[in-house]
Amino acid sequence: MITPHGGKLVNRIATDADRERLLQQSATLQSITLNSWSLSDLQLIANGAFSPLTGFMGQKDYLSVLKDLRLSDGTIWSLPITLPVSKDKKNTLSLGETVNLKGEDGNIYGLMLIEEMYEYSKEAEALFVYKTLDQKHPGVIKTFEKEEVYLAGPITLLNQPLTFSEDYKTPFELRKIFQELGWETIVAFQTRNPIHRAHEYLQKTALENVDGLLIHPLVGDTKKDDIPANIRMKSYKALMQEYYPKDRVFLSVFPAAMRYAGPREAVFHAIVRKNFGCTHFIVGRDHAGVGDYYGTYESQEIFNQFRKDELGIEILKFEHAFYCTKCSCMATSKTCPHPVENHIHLSGTKVRAMLRSGQFPPKEFSRPEVVTILMKELNQNEKSDI
Repeated sequence: MITPHGGKLVNRIATDADRERLLQQSATLQSITLNSWSLSDLQLIANGAFSPLTGFMGQKDYLSVLKDLRLSDGTIWSLPITLPVSKDKKNTLSLGETVNLKGEDGNIYGLMLIEEMYEYSKEAEALFVYKTLDQKHPGVIKTFEKEEVYLAGPITLLNQPLTFSEDYKTPFELRKIFQELGWETIVAFQTRNPIHRAHEYLQKTALENVDGLLIHPLVGDTKKDDIPANIRMKSYKALMQEYYPKDRVFLSVFPAAMRYAGPREAVFHAIVRKNFGCTHFIVGRDHAGVGDYYGTYESQEIFNQFRKDELGIEILKFEHAFYCTKCSCMATSKTCPHPVENHIHLSGTKVRAMLRSGQFPPKEFSRPEVVTILMKELNQNEKSDI
């Protein structure tokens, strides 16, 4: 199969014997409480999804990633993976100390050996990662909400966070499944939204040229106005049941936080899918973007600076897709000669407004099975919140 990023799939999950010993040892250790974002990072470092990382980033790697989109050893990496704590907490800790990593539920999920403690500039991080200081940007908001000090060092996972556990496969597990299915070429599709006809078109076009498709929705932290992951999962399963070849498509969740970092996050999403065993990755219009902070195809253009052999996964770049009433089919500007008046495209904001008002988006935009689920679940959620 495709070689993991950095050459080896990391495994920082404690085995049964070590786990019991380390859990007993944890009773004497100080604890750091991780929010849901950092907890998902812990899980994905441990199971190899973030290979070659073995822990939260030290300062040398952190600065290199911000400036050069590479780790300090030259390996491509585009987003900082860091663990923030307050200055007060930092003053109670020592280099060389092992600490518990707890969730907000009080459970111990892992351990970390503290090798570094360093301060950082929130302004610089926001500008490098998100290309803006505008605090309307969800990633910038998160950056300025963080504590002032980063801890760095290798981690060990003791307990698995239970996020969509029935639908989650680790990189080791997915690679084994792909081998059992006989898939040598696998294209991954990242999404934090329901899959509409345009997404389906990109996926099936890609599927014409590979052995299998991995639909890999992100189910970690997202914006408040994004459709909740549990609702999206119902829509994905309904779509797969009715419209996809069951022996050529696999659905598995990706329990990461959404950064909304546009181009940098597109690179990150590609690298991670490479670790899950995928050979190809779809990058469409405004991948991982939000608002108007990034150019329409900036998330595709960023890949031009990397050699194919060092990135290791093939990027499939797609134009914006739409339904053309004149062609009577899905198309892009590369295949359709007709003016925009013939193109059916709805923004995510407009679709959410339609759903909440009880109005069905046109069938050319979204499959009716998907619309029915979204409308029912969103309306139920809103009633329960009143």
